[in-house]
Amino acid sequence: MPERNPLLNPVLEWYARCARELPWREPDATPWAILVSEIMLQQTPVARVLPVWTEWMRRWPTPAALAAEPPGEAVRHWGRLGYPRRALNLHACARAVTDLHGGEVPSDHATLLSLPGVGEYTAAAVASFAFRGRHAVLDTNVRRVLARAVRGEEYPPKATTAAERALAESLLPGPEDAPVWAVAVMELGALVCTARAARCADCPISGLCAWRLAGKPPYEGPARRGQGYAGTDRQCRGRLLAVLRGAHGPVPKAALDAVWDDAVQRERALDGLVADGLAEVLDDGTYRLPL
Repeated sequence: MPERNPLLNPVLEWYARCARELPWREPDATPWAILVSEIMLQQTPVARVLPVWTEWMRRWPTPAALAAEPPGEAVRHWGRLGYPRRALNLHACARAVTDLHGGEVPSDHATLLSLPGVGEYTAAAVASFAFRGRHAVLDTNVRRVLARAVRGEEYPPKATTAAERALAESLLPGPEDAPVWAVAVMELGALVCTARAARCADCPISGLCAWRLAGKPPYEGPARRGQGYAGTDRQCRGRLLAVLRGAHGPVPKAALDAVWDDAVQRERALDGLVADGLAEVLDDGTYRLPL
């Protein structure tokens, strides 16, 4: 391994001892299973993803199985994971994989990037975890670990920068270790080097961490505000979508009106669901999931 990454061995040794057992990390996990997990895990905790992912894999074990269903079924079985456009993206991705790639998730990074709903992070993660590629995988947890351990900063910038990508690429080990390094740093950020309460006493690289060695200087960037939920358009959309998901056919407008009191916000949220392709309004004024 390159000497320029002294973090590698302690992080890999920690991961071998402490990694969570997750089904998408099992040796027999398919590229499709890994792709679905990566989309679901975006901005969503593992505990919420596990039961939904398990149901999806039982119901749709292959891209072709999901592609054969209407997109509304993907939305219906998205449950309460939030950000339900991801369900539509996964459905479109399944159809693209089925129609353009013979039902097999492509292995190369550039082709993965061409799939609906697959961005830089997801393409790198799938190429690394499903096909053992050598890519810099930069999610929020990885960015935070590298910001602290290498740059001496409590938090990374709000948006991923070219400097962060260059740093991550400079730390990549050889092809054999690169996929494990990617998931190990991610796990370290999720379990130990967390955003709110870094557990430095349990960290395998605390003796090398630039932020800790500098006395943990506080973050000096723009104020970091947590995302509220109660009373927001997101909550309203979720309530409306729950009604549509629970119905076995078109839903009268009155049933949607009943779940949210603020009429202006409710209409705005409903219009947004239709505009985003998450709901359809029929000629008789009823609503349903997309077909």
